[in-house]
Amino acid sequence: MSKSRTSETVKVVVRCRPMNEKEKAANFRRVVSVDVKLGQVVVRNPRGATQELPKVFTFDSVYDWDSKQLELYDESFRPLVDSVLMGFNGTIFAYGQTGTGKTYTMEGVRNDPEKQGVIPNSFEHIFTHISRSQNQQYLVRASYLEIYQEEIRDLLFKDQSRRLELKERPDTGVYVKDLSSFVTKSVTEIEHVMSVGNQNRSVGATNMNEHSSRSHAIFVITVECSELGPDGQNHIRVGKLNLVDLAGSERQSKTGAQGERLKEATKINLSLSALGNVISALVDGRSAHVPYRDSKLTRLLQDSLGGNARTVMVANIGPASYNVEETLTTLRYSNRAKNIRNKPRINEDPKDALLREFQEEIARLKEQLARRSGTVQKRSRRKAGMGQSLGDGGAGLEEEELEEEEEQEEEEQVVEEGSAGGDSQYWRQQQEQLERERRAIMEDRSLVAEEKQRLLGEKERRMEELQREQEAGRCWRPKSG
Repeated sequence: MSKSRTSETVKVVVRCRPMNEKEKAANFRRVVSVDVKLGQVVVRNPRGATQELPKVFTFDSVYDWDSKQLELYDESFRPLVDSVLMGFNGTIFAYGQTGTGKTYTMEGVRNDPEKQGVIPNSFEHIFTHISRSQNQQYLVRASYLEIYQEEIRDLLFKDQSRRLELKERPDTGVYVKDLSSFVTKSVTEIEHVMSVGNQNRSVGATNMNEHSSRSHAIFVITVECSELGPDGQNHIRVGKLNLVDLAGSERQSKTGAQGERLKEATKINLSLSALGNVISALVDGRSAHVPYRDSKLTRLLQDSLGGNARTVMVANIGPASYNVEETLTTLRYSNRAKNIRNKPRINEDPKDALLREFQEEIARLKEQLARRSGTVQKRSRRKAGMGQSLGDGGAGLEEEELEEEEEQEEEEQVVEEGSAGGDSQYWRQQQEQLERERRAIMEDRSLVAEEKQRLLGEKERRMEELQREQEAGRCWRPKSG
């Protein structure tokens, strides 16, 4: 498959939540209207003069308070996840004021299929695709991090006091050093990874939201796919999906933030401001410098904004007059983002693909098994020939030759395995080595079930051959003296 060289814009969708009970009780008016067909959001100024025209914004797609989770996923996010399965990088990130439904959009309600968000729907999508694929091998890894007060934490690591560093490589770009990664083989396994991470997330109550996210969270899914090419070689594509739940933008006067909450809010607003500056610089065209380094968030999203990724931004807004200024800020911000151009391309045959490491290890084990199996067959044939010669009464010379050949082979085998000693030590080393390899296969969670079963079968057969070989050795080994 040829690599895409064309550029494409960041796709921006807007979702407006319904009025909540607090807003209704306080008699706030709804000042936002949504035209789903035209892709427009219209905002009226509640304090403006009657002749003041409402502000109109147009986006790739818009969703009102009656929108369904799966409808949103299928229309706006499914094509991006499909491209990740083809080997592209993709990013979905939710932006908006605190309390506008970003976490609901991204995660939804657990154990309710109709209300599950973008992240669990992407899990189902990825593993359903893998289960239906043919002639392809897949490996799916998951990582989960948060940026809290400008520090990066690994949400899947036991020690939550550990802070991680950002690094950069010419081939892969910005990455988080020592970020843990878990191989997952099903929706259940990847959901468990996310559940563990969520328990470590930094949340807290503010006046705007009882369970406000106090950090930016990024759930990373890496999908490696190996397929046999026309050249007879295995080719690997690696797609990476970043699922980003940003902390809410907010006015400190409204949130009642004090002490630690105020400190959190200041850091959140600084990083969101840096994100706004990056968007402005990318769209401006006159700016030679894009300030990615102004925050950890913008550095991590560097590839997603103006880089090698397909990106969808979902802007969440509230409809009430009380939040009209914040709603307009979000819409202006998002309106600029839709002009960012990325240059996505398929990531083919990267050097650090985990699948390649596993394939090379499997090939090495197969070669080792084939070598040992060949030695067994050679010895069996010689033993049979020697038995025939002994029956003919011509044992002397053949017995000596066989002894010499066997000794030479054993010496070679001992050198190859990095050990020394006589027969008993050789058999013991062989059995221990096989047992170690068998345990390693059993414990390797990255191998697909069929591959694991096949390799274990080979080990069992080799163990049986080794036992037969040992018995044959005992029978035919000429006694000294």
